Amino acid sequence: MRDLRISVMDRCNFRCPYCMPRETYHEKYRFLGSQERLSFEEIVRLARLFVQLGVRKLRLTGGEPLLRAGLADLIGDLTAIPGVDDVALTTNGVLLGKYASELKAAGLKRITVSLDSLDPQVFARMSGGFGSPAEVLDGIEHARRAGLEPLKINAVVQRGVNDHTVLELVERFRGSGVIVRFIEYMDVGNRNHWSSELVVPSKELMARIAARWPLAVLEPDYTGEVAERYAFADGQGEVGFISSVSQPFCGDCSRVRLSSDGVIYTCLFAAHGTSLRDALRGGASDERLLELIAAVWQRRADRYSEQRASLPHGADEPRKVEMFYIGG
Repeated sequence: MRDLRISVMDRCNFRCPYCMPRETYHEKYRFLGSQERLSFEEIVRLARLFVQLGVRKLRLTGGEPLLRAGLADLIGDLTAIPGVDDVALTTNGVLLGKYASELKAAGLKRITVSLDSLDPQVFARMSGGFGSPAEVLDGIEHARRAGLEPLKINAVVQRGVNDHTVLELVERFRGSGVIVRFIEYMDVGNRNHWSSELVVPSKELMARIAARWPLAVLEPDYTGEVAERYAFADGQGEVGFISSVSQPFCGDCSRVRLSSDGVIYTCLFAAHGTSLRDALRGGASDERLLELIAAVWQRRADRYSEQRASLPHGADEPRKVEMFYIGG
């Protein structure tokens, strides 16, 4: 256990079909109430305990984390925890123009922005009709000016939806210092109508990109790194591929996830989690919470991505937690 991903907000200002399809998450959908979410004090207390158990990297996710009021205050507290080497944030980018400088001043080191296409029509289809590439690009520029680097872009690729815009995305950021990473479309949750036919394997994408800009493989920065990284042969940066479907990496996984209402999950595809909020608010000591967390981690047996091909899909598919609830 080295990486803790903390969801601070289950709401989002996008409705990406692969995460929060609009027909399900409409204006009458009931999201968590403010008292149901962990307070900043509760998050910081739990983060300290996770660090005692080996966590060194923290990432704030959502939903859209920048919808959580006062987020910079939480970042300031998390960066002050002894033993934390890195605090990062994943966002859709449209609020970065407002918050980038404040986040940097609070101690945020790095940022990852979700951007699936630069084509306005494709973007609208993949965001549920919210936001625009121009807004995200403006947010990225504000983040760069604030010094939130290295900045990474995550693009989920779906066949027949945005795979024809991949080269445009690479070309836009080559040589800029921004690292583009392509993520295979995954069957997270049960509401995104996933089909294996919509998956574009990373090897296929890599071949397309390498045919235009030759690539050279890069060694992982650390054990358990999820992205396979390649450098452009002409020195204009790098590109990455996250291949949970075609090349599962369950065996090296060092990530644990904490939902905004205090449930921990040991896999993005988990069916069940363990509530820490109940113990927290029930007066549990740090020692008791450490025992709970350690027990969850030690008995984990998650191998969903490795087992995917043999598991049922459709009506018989096992229920899984939705991505907006625990972050990507």
